[in-house]
Amino acid sequence: MTSRPFQITIHARPAELKEQGAAELGGERYGTLDVPAAALGTPFAKTFEATSDALMQLERMFLELDGSFVWVSAAKDTPWQLDGVLYDRNERLLYVDLKGACTAAAFDRLLAALGWPEMPVMFQLAREAVFLDEAEFRRYVRFALPIESNVERPEPRSDHPPS
Repeated sequence: MTSRPFQITIHARPAELKEQGAAELGGERYGTLDVPAAALGTPFAKTFEATSDALMQLERMFLELDGSFVWVSAAKDTPWQLDGVLYDRNERLLYVDLKGACTAAAFDRLLAALGWPEMPVMFQLAREAVFLDEAEFRRYVRFALPIESNVERPEPRSDHPPS
């Protein structure tokens, strides 16, 4: 199942972050993180080059030397696409801008190339200007639920057999 479209920045998550409260996004409440500006400078454990090498191992990944990339689904699968850019500082990966939609399995493979799950991550929603932890981000993009199940449907009436 493909996620809802998103536009995010993926950051390494410093251990000392605290929950900020909740934000309403699309009619649902999500727990947000309080991220001081200094925490945004926390680099990933991997270098830009090691991350690039790991991403290039993904089939159908197109990566430029400047860190921009496009990753697409197989032709036989439900179509999805991710567009992103890697950013570094002092030769370490600093953050990743990413937009698109994909399956949960593809997202996990992309995160693994960044060093996850050993390196915890957090997600900044670009348009909404909030930070979410991994669990809340997955809930937000609906990786945990099929897209169809997010649409409210009336319960079948008990006086009629299901069609």
